[in-house]
Amino acid sequence: MAISKKDEFTSEEIWLSDVAKALSHPARIRILKILNEMNSCMVGSIVDKLPLAQATVSQHLKELKKVGLIEGEIDGPKICYCLHSKNLIKAKSALDKLFTKFGCC
Repeated sequence: MAISKKDEFTSEEIWLSDVAKALSHPARIRILKILNEMNSCMVGSIVDKLPLAQATVSQHLKELKKVGLIEGEIDGPKICYCLHSKNLIKAKSALDKLFTKFGCC
């Protein structure tokens, strides 16, 4: 049985790389900003604030939810999204820890 190279990394390193990947699109950054301003938001309200189709916004929301940066609660036929503050704090802490000793070469 082959061993995955991913097995050589800690779960925190893998999670942080997944978070970084989720943050690697400007639409997802904008979605986080929108949710931060509004506390929670229906998909339609998010779509209204972006120059993207509803299906595209839904895909970006799915990626953010997959890594746990946002949560979605079903409210009838709609989903209300909000920031997952515990995981955002965890991600910020992991990034701060990663760059604690940066400086000039």
